[in-house]
Amino acid sequence: MQDISLYLPGILLAYSAFLLAIASPGPNILAVIGTSMSVNRASGMSLAMGVATGSFTWALLTVFGLSAVLATYASALLFIKIFGGLYLLWLAYKSFKSAASSHDIEAKELAGGRRTPFGYFQRGYIIQMTNPKAALAWIAIISLGLQEGAPLWVGAMIVLGTFALSIIIHLLYAVAFSTPIMVRVYGKARRVIQGVLGAFFALAGLRLLTSRS
Repeated sequence: MQDISLYLPGILLAYSAFLLAIASPGPNILAVIGTSMSVNRASGMSLAMGVATGSFTWALLTVFGLSAVLATYASALLFIKIFGGLYLLWLAYKSFKSAASSHDIEAKELAGGRRTPFGYFQRGYIIQMTNPKAALAWIAIISLGLQEGAPLWVGAMIVLGTFALSIIIHLLYAVAFSTPIMVRVYGKARRVIQGVLGAFFALAGLRLLTSRS
């Protein structure tokens, strides 16, 4: 690996963006929470693994897609970073708006009846892969870690690292939220969490927009 210190800050920033992104419940997280609470912990964990696998798929598609584009059009990195920066600023706006709202999270059981463990895994994968925001988020996350001329191992580290984090965090959601008390605890801290997310996304977005490499 050539000069890991040169690319490590971007890789860690991509990890941080990913971790904070999944700290804010979207359709995938709410599905995991709702399943753990309404069905059982094992079903929630199966769904969580499906979501994590879907996240891994999006990461792979994004890295290979951006790498192919950059291999042909090196100047495209500038436009990708502008897009990623604007999307992160939009996420910051959504987070600040959520922090100002009194609306709490709504975790419900999935429609369609009970499923086998593999059925919940499939459902989690479908939920993640059919979420259009996931593609946009991954472009922003990957663009935080990529620099002009970055070797392939940089993309590989981002993909494998976020996959490991995705498995750990989604399984933690399934285990922790298998009891209703955790939803109440999270609900009390929701505004603070969303405020922190908003600040991070705003800083990350500005970093991308002002980055020269």
